[in-house]
Amino acid sequence: MSIPKKMDKQTANELRSLLSRMNVTQSKIKINMENNTIEIEDDYSIDDILESAGSLTPEQAKELTEEIKKMRERG
Repeated sequence: MSIPKKMDKQTANELRSLLSRMNVTQSKIKINMENNTIEIEDDYSIDDILESAGSLTPEQAKELTEEIKKMRERG
């Protein structure tokens, strides 16, 4: 399980600048310093899930979204 670390505004802006030079503009990424890689995390909305999953009730969509969040936290 990963633990988020808070950054100051200047550090965050400097990282955004560096990443934008690499054409990385997504809001969620993982940086693996050991492997020298950047992994982009997709942040799907309920609308995306409904489109890809077919007809779900709002309750089913909510459950599916929560399950996806749990799986991402474990991963």
